[in-house]
Amino acid sequence: MNVRVIGEDGEQLGILTVHDALLLAREKGLDLVEVAPSNDPPVCRLLDYGRFKYVQTKKEREARKSQKSTALREMRMRPGIGQHDLDAKYRIVQKLLTTGAKVKLSVIFRGRSIAHPELGVELLKKVAQGLEQEAKLERAPAMEGRTLSIILIPLTRKDGGVAPSKDAPLDEEGNLAQVPENPPTEDGALVAQETEHAKAQNP
Repeated sequence: MNVRVIGEDGEQLGILTVHDALLLAREKGLDLVEVAPSNDPPVCRLLDYGRFKYVQTKKEREARKSQKSTALREMRMRPGIGQHDLDAKYRIVQKLLTTGAKVKLSVIFRGRSIAHPELGVELLKKVAQGLEQEAKLERAPAMEGRTLSIILIPLTRKDGGVAPSKDAPLDEEGNLAQVPENPPTEDGALVAQETEHAKAQNP
């Protein structure tokens, strides 16, 4: 039986008998591994099978790790949560974001608390503002039954810019409000008005 043999570096070594291919592999201290059995003739490659399995296992492990990091994690809170408990949950969310995971922040309303959804909105805004340097909103506050939630995703700044201040407000939909980079001061605005007035008086 003949096989097409490929070297360790990808070079074509031609068509050899299985016996000769095995001898060649032994001479080079490598293994003969069949990589395309359906071809005519079948294709075999010379390689270090132990190292090959190690690299494959490492790639699979990294792929599984990547899948876990992109999973959606949920953090639940009550509208009347105390500051100490809120700080603890805040630290957990920070840790999840650093792993690359999305985080769903949910406020659970029970009993009569459902009559005051604005408390949940304020709580979610407070947490989102505190995490502005680590995350951005993927989904604005949404009500699902008795649960109000937002989804945060890790913030990646490819432009190398500075993250917005933690004091930056959220708009009515829960997104970060856009603030001009260099807003004019009151004095500057007054000078501009006086200049325009002078031009009108002396065309």
